[in-house]
Amino acid sequence: MDLERQGGPETPPGSMATQRATPHPRLRLHRAFPCHHLPTPHDLIVYLPPGYDQQPERAYPVLYLQDGQNLFDCLTSFAPSRTWELREQADAAILAGEVEPLVIVGIYHAGERRIAEYTFEPDGQFGGGEAEKYGLMLTLELMPWIAARYRVRRERGDTGIGGSSLGGLVSLYLGLRHPHLFGKLALLSPSVWWNHKGILRFLNDSAPDLEQRPRIWLDVGDREGRRTLEDAQLLNQRLQQNGWLSGEDLHFEEICGGNHDEASWARRVRPMLGFLFPPSGR
Repeated sequence: MDLERQGGPETPPGSMATQRATPHPRLRLHRAFPCHHLPTPHDLIVYLPPGYDQQPERAYPVLYLQDGQNLFDCLTSFAPSRTWELREQADAAILAGEVEPLVIVGIYHAGERRIAEYTFEPDGQFGGGEAEKYGLMLTLELMPWIAARYRVRRERGDTGIGGSSLGGLVSLYLGLRHPHLFGKLALLSPSVWWNHKGILRFLNDSAPDLEQRPRIWLDVGDREGRRTLEDAQLLNQRLQQNGWLSGEDLHFEEICGGNHDEASWARRVRPMLGFLFPPSGR
């Protein structure tokens, strides 16, 4: 359970231009994306792969990730001095030829509205249930905005969405809700428990109508608690029962020593990217 993780330093609204230095020149910060489907603007941080500026004719696949505060920058991360180390991990994987160069868009969560926006139906204890509106912001506003400003490919097979915990939950929901847009899902320690495992019911209802199944990375750490571990195992089983094939369009991994935190997710980034965005020709 990650309800306490909605905290972390908030950034004040401002212009969409970069307003302060990021931890690396290939990270571009955009403040207060002016979305119309949600009451709160979201900051964005965009990772550009090595060679992006040197190859102006090239377009790239793109991965949209939740909880953008925690991905790249220690100054904004919920966990002091801990991030997903996403820029370092992605750079290393790309330069080693393990991953196709890609653009990664980190969407900052909306502070106290994080729970509402990351959950697709209300929970009797915690409320929530506004993921549909969050999805409209993402698919109708943010994705076209990114495509107009960065050289990203827009085909479903080149577009992924992901996150951890509640960020993983909303990514699974939106991946099933918009399968024509998202062909790759990164689900790190997803909060399957929400509203009595309602995501499993949604999966069972949605899967028969999918013309194409998204490629899914699913993981969980063995130190995240028995319920979290068992929930992830159950999700893996349900995915296979609904047609996903382990080793082909589904990878499930139980991480030895894995916790529910940024340091653990950082160690999973490189294999996750390798499975979802392998080099061309593989």
